[in-house]
Amino acid sequence: MQTVSLFGYAKTTKALAMYLKQTAKDIKIVFYDDKISKPFVDENGFMLRPPFLFDKTQSSLEIPSPGMPPNHTLIKQAANLISEYDFFAKETPFCIWISGTNGKTTTTQMMQHLLKKRGSISGGNIGVPLALLDKKAPIWILETSSFTLYYTNTAKPNLYILLPVTPDHLLWHKNLQNYINTKLKPLNTMKDDDLAIVPEIYKDKVTSNGKIIFYKDTADLAKQLEIDTNKISFQGVFLLDALLALSVSKILFNETDYDLINSFALEAHRQEELYDSYGRLWVNDTKATNIDACTAALKRYKNRHVHLILGGDDKGVDMVDLFDYLVTLDVIVYAIGSNASKLLSLCNKYTLTCKECSDLSIAVDEINKELTKEDVALLSPAAASLDQFTSYKHRGDEFKKLVLSL
Repeated sequence: MQTVSLFGYAKTTKALAMYLKQTAKDIKIVFYDDKISKPFVDENGFMLRPPFLFDKTQSSLEIPSPGMPPNHTLIKQAANLISEYDFFAKETPFCIWISGTNGKTTTTQMMQHLLKKRGSISGGNIGVPLALLDKKAPIWILETSSFTLYYTNTAKPNLYILLPVTPDHLLWHKNLQNYINTKLKPLNTMKDDDLAIVPEIYKDKVTSNGKIIFYKDTADLAKQLEIDTNKISFQGVFLLDALLALSVSKILFNETDYDLINSFALEAHRQEELYDSYGRLWVNDTKATNIDACTAALKRYKNRHVHLILGGDDKGVDMVDLFDYLVTLDVIVYAIGSNASKLLSLCNKYTLTCKECSDLSIAVDEINKELTKEDVALLSPAAASLDQFTSYKHRGDEFKKLVLSL
């Protein structure tokens, strides 16, 4: 009997365990999770154990929850480690992977919106584990994180879409170059009938047997694919997302459906505009968990006086590039979260006005005292949320509740 060790008792590994239970014979499944202090059996009959009980000599295969860092003791001990993508590589139909720092989710959702009529289904980091996807579907569209790419060595996409890559998850990847290399990793395994769309900045840094379309910006990509951006209703950061989705539709089916892409409804929490009872503009951009996403939101409102709520867990990223841009704007910073003191020091260094707030509600109260109808109040934290919230969505929902109660 083979033993499959699943690292982390999470959504991906739980789905995989149920899949194995239903499809495989003579397999023992054991979970190892940091939250487990002593062995027990869950309601599905799976054994759960603390990490210190893992024995690689008793394990035939190890599959980690994607977010488990490389320096974790379980990863270091594993002898037969593969990713979720590798496990399903032989069963995966025609597959499109979407990665990058910002815009992965929206691009994936837009692509699914366009290709649903072709039988496509979406999953991956967007919320649906591969174990739950229909293996008979003609197309899989997978939002693919750098964590998953790090652990994937044999699976490959038929079509790889890479959005711009900017500093993020640096504590996990150790440095920016490692993060970039991980994002470029799929190009190494692609074959001559595979295709990728990749930012031109990496043109001299990659080798691949697949065909690569390099793009400088939205105008350049639109020109190469002969897509009329004037017919696309999305602007700002969403224009590239829509353009990439349309590019895939045109490459695969020679179709550019402007009406269909324009009918796509944007998800909440990304540059989501709302007005309080006084008619003042507040923007929920809680999904901006890094400096690039925050900068993109600021550019949208660069001609207005901005009250910027900034802060959280910045994951060790150097914030200098963001502050180099902030000094060109008419902005007041309201610092929240675990890096609030760091932000205050940077504001002092750059002579920016900053109010250090212990939490989001205080920041909203402070802005409420000063905000006019000509201003914009922007929650674009450039940091993760888990220092004070359960998720970025939780942070955004709390922000909206506070604003709508004014």
